Parts: sequence; C-alpha cells; structure tokens
Amino acid sequence: MSDKAVCPFSGVTLPGDGTPTRPSPDLATWRDQSPATPLKYQDGHEGLIVTDYELARNVLSDPRFSMRPERMPEGPETKSSSGKEITNAALPAELPGPLDDDAQISEQSNLLILDGDQHLRLRRLITPHFTLKQVRSHHSWISDMVSSELQRISSFESKSSEIWNDYAKPIAAKTHCKVLGVPDTMYEEFVRLFAGPSTAQEKYDFIRSLISFRESQPGEDVVSSLLAESDISRHEVEGIMRLLLGAGRDSVAYLITTTLVALLTNPDQLEILRSKPELVPAATEEFMRYGAMFLTLFPRTALEDVDFDGYMISKGTSVSVSSVAANRDPKRFKEPGVFLVERDSFGHIGFSHGIHGCIGQQLARIEIAEAIGQLITAMPSLRLVEAEQLTPMPFAHPVAVYEAGEAIISWS
Repeated sequence: MSDKAVCPFSGVTLPGDGTPTRPSPDLATWRDQSPATPLKYQDGHEGLIVTDYELARNVLSDPRFSMRPERMPEGPETKSSSGKEITNAALPAELPGPLDDDAQISEQSNLLILDGDQHLRLRRLITPHFTLKQVRSHHSWISDMVSSELQRISSFESKSSEIWNDYAKPIAAKTHCKVLGVPDTMYEEFVRLFAGPSTAQEKYDFIRSLISFRESQPGEDVVSSLLAESDISRHEVEGIMRLLLGAGRDSVAYLITTTLVALLTNPDQLEILRSKPELVPAATEEFMRYGAMFLTLFPRTALEDVDFDGYMISKGTSVSVSSVAANRDPKRFKEPGVFLVERDSFGHIGFSHGIHGCIGQQLARIEIAEAIGQLITAMPSLRLVEAEQLTPMPFAHPVAVYEAGEAIISWS
C-alpha cells in the first residue's frame, strides 16, 4: 500500500447509479487510483471513502479511530436508469416527537457510537447471547419457524409473493423477538414501532413495557440476562435494547431478499445449490460478500495521525469504509463481480469488522441459510417476476445503505 497516495482531486459524493448486485463502477475507478478517495460529508467536512480491502480492515480494527462525531456522507444528486430521482441519503424511519430525560440518558448506551472501555464493557454483557454455540441452540427453532413461513406463502392462491414483506421481514422479525425476549403478545407492536415509522418516545415506552414484562417473567433471552446483571444501570439496559431492537433485523431481511434475486438472475448458481443443498451454509458467505448492504459503514474519525504502511490519514479526518467496494477488491477476491456460490468468501466485511463488527452475524448466517435453503428446495419452479433493486433506488439510511425493495416471485 506504500506506493499509493491520497488521490489528488477534490471530494466526491456517493454514487447513485449502483444496485445491490451491480455497484457503481465509480467505486472500482476510485480504488484503482487510490485506496481511499476524498469524500464530502453533509456537514461540509471533507473526509475519505475507503474502497481498498486491506485498508478497510485496518481502519475498522484500529482503536485510533472513533465513532464520533456522527457524520453522514453526502449522497448522490442524480437520476437512476429508470428515471427515478436519487435524492441525498434518506431519513431514518423515526418521526419527530418529545423525548424525556430518561430516554436521552439511554442514548449514552448506544454501542454504535461508543468507543474504548465503555463500548467493550457493554458489548461483553450481550456477547454471550450471540456466540456460535449459543446461536446454534436456536437453529432448530429458526428452521421450524422458517418452515411455517414458507408453508404460509406457499398457500397463496396467486402462486406468487412479494418476498421482502411476505417472507424475509417476518423471518427476521420473529427471530429478533425470540432471541431478545419479546413475547408473542408484543410481536405486532414491535413490528409496528421498529419496522415502521414511530417516535423515539414510542420506542422507549415499548422498551419499558418489555422490561416490566421480563422482570415478572424472566426467560432465556437477552433482556432477561441484562436485568439479572449487577454491573449495569436501568438506563443502560434501555439504551442497549433500543439499539438491539432496531438493528440487524432489516439487514437479515435485505440479505434474504437480495440473495434470492441474485440466485434467480444467476440460474447456474441456483442449480448448484439445488443439487448440493449442503453447500448453502458456506455459500452464505458469498451471499454476504456479493450482496453487501452498506455502501458505506458508519464513519470513523482519526484521533491522531495514523500511518498505514505509508498511507497517512490525518487527525480529525472522518473515514467511511465501503464494505461494498472492499468486498469487490480484485486483490482479495478473484473475479469479484461474479456471483459464485462455491467461492471461498470468508474474510468479507459484509458485517463490518473489528470491535464494531455486527454482534449478531452468526445468528444472521443461520437465518439466511435456512430462509434461502428451504425456499429454493421447496419451490423448484421458482422464478423472478420483477425486483425493484435491479435498478438504482434511494438509499435506505443516511449512512448509505442499499434498499432491498420489493421482489415478486412466482412458482406457478
């Protein structure tokens, strides 16, 4: 990397001409010129977007970078190939509303923005629920639940389904509730508040109701475990649950949807998995590499001058790592733009990397593998009718996240 220098031109904005399976060619162009490119942020800051795999992993694992300040990159101002306006990054699905002092204090427990010992202390409290051994204990339940969801959509008279809303989102939401401790009686309210627009106050009211329920009826779940801890405050429990209830669910549903679209538009790869279903769990790594959701991850800011083998990032510079670009770096993955279910894709950063890597990624692997494996096995005549994500769409979040969009399948 030492022969690379910061590219000479002024800051770029994020490209809007890409899709989940066909990212913008700008990312590859930037990577060919430099491992990082000057990037404009919405607050006027000029930082960097990292497109090189090696530099991406180095930044994500280096403690000399902080999650603060919370900056968002400047998005595209262009039109998609379908003529739709691609606006700057979409707003999060949280409506304005009053937020009491307790809820404001709870925000101090947001693992997404904490650094160092404070982050590690809180993360260690929930890590035991997301180890490979622990999530495997949920495998049978997840398999049965996916089977029930598959039977439900199979009964549709139309012999067709919009897979994002009918199949992917329920699987992700029900697994979320099972692991975190949301009882069946609160499931619909959870979906309404955390999968749709609602105020922060409404979310915290739900969290407090959930905590009260688990105080009287503890179970083998995350919230019950947190309540049993002596080294955590009530505010911290609320803050952690605010993050966990809202994070990860859409990422799983996105990957289920995007993977199905990728398979149905690459029938040779679909047939490989149908003929060798035992490959599905390992192929999940390729699903996550090829269909990565985050065009850019939440930015990190250098706390001091950082030298990566001759590539210098100055103190105060915010850096947005592109998992999409890094996962398609030809120096790490041969023919990265080709979808190959038998590829060894371990090492991708589809779920980030380092101390802020997705804590639920082992659980997500099981959900995705079960959802895809059961669906393609049960429906041999499956075909793709249409998918919004095949043409550029506005980002799903200000940090620059691809939208899954509606994807209609048919099995008639």
